[in-house]
Amino acid sequence: MALTPPFVTSEEFTTWLGRPLTSTEADALPGLLLEASQAILDADRRGILSDLTTPTGTVVRVTRRMVKRALPGSATPGPPVTQDSATWGPFNQARTYANPGGDVYLAKQDKIDLGFLRQRAGGIDMWAGARQVP
Repeated sequence: MALTPPFVTSEEFTTWLGRPLTSTEADALPGLLLEASQAILDADRRGILSDLTTPTGTVVRVTRRMVKRALPGSATPGPPVTQDSATWGPFNQARTYANPGGDVYLAKQDKIDLGFLRQRAGGIDMWAGARQVP
């Protein structure tokens, strides 16, 4: 029997997060957990997770990180700001947002942790088929 999403329950996620969820976050959480779990299964093109029947610690950790990135944020409206710049004469303001669309995605480190981006070694014989001169 293969893994079935979601890999983390809402209660487990809230306990791990360490703070109470806002009503908007609580409403979005079940769907985000399911979406993150399914994204992990979809990204497993080589069948690394196919033999698992329960999620491993790594699968749970990556699912939590994906959902935390996608949560609507804190009490302030809008996505979290990662960089803020302001110049007041003659007025300029620039902000860079962490995840403006609130998308669930696998970061490069998540893929490495799950084993999806492992290096593969190979070689090519440069002289194969070369004509030998007597």
